[in-house]
This record gives sequence, C-alpha cells and structure tokens, in this order.
Amino acid sequence: MSRPATADDVDDICRSLPEVELGTSWGDRPTYKVPAGGKGKGFLLFRAPHASAVDPETGEPYDDLLVITTPGTAEKEALVADPDLPFFTIDHFRSTDAVLVRQSRLGEMSRDELAEVITEAWACKAPKALVRKHLGDA
Repeated sequence: MSRPATADDVDDICRSLPEVELGTSWGDRPTYKVPAGGKGKGFLLFRAPHASAVDPETGEPYDDLLVITTPGTAEKEALVADPDLPFFTIDHFRSTDAVLVRQSRLGEMSRDELAEVITEAWACKAPKALVRKHLGDA
C-alpha cells in the first residue's frame, strides 16, 4: 500500500489527468474540470462552509470539504459504507452521485486509494474518447 494521502495529493492527482484545469463553479468555488463539449465539467469541488455540513462536536460548518463525483449511486454507497474510508454524504447530496471528504481526514486512506477515487471522478466527466485513450478499453 502507498503512503497516507495528503491534501497536496489532490492537486497532484487531478493535474496528472489529461486536459484537467482548475476553474470555478458554484459561484467562486475552486473546481477541477475536464473539457466536455466545449464546456468544462467539474469532477472535484472545494465546498464552501455551509450549515448543511457541520462538525457534530463543535456545531461549526466544515471548512475543508471536498465534493468528489462518483460513477453512480452504488459506487457512492460503497465508499460511504466502507468503515476504512473517510467518505460521507449529507442530506443535501442524497440525490447526487458524489461523496464528501474532509481534507483533514485524507490521511485515513492511501494515496493510491485517493488517486483511484479521483480518477474515477474524472472518467465520469471526461469525453469517452479521452478516457479510453488514458485508461484503455478496460
């Protein structure tokens, strides 16, 4: 297994994927995007603190949340249900194929595990030809 993941790994992994750019969405939120049909589609977003996601101990909104796209509901549920991974969801995202993770908890998974989740998120939004070129037909 590789070393524990860090917040710096998020940028390194995203930028290692083809045609990724750091832009904004949801107003001004930093978002990693991949071009699709002339318009960038976000696959990983740095979420602003919001009352819908709070620390149960302090009652304060989390200030370090990432929102990462998942291929579908089954994949989302598997990530959230795995007790060895720090992914979770909230009511606001119940009908969205995405998971949340605190950057401060990334070290609870390996860099390889984080890279796999981010690569799958990218593949969900990237043009299919680009995905095939980068990942092969598998």
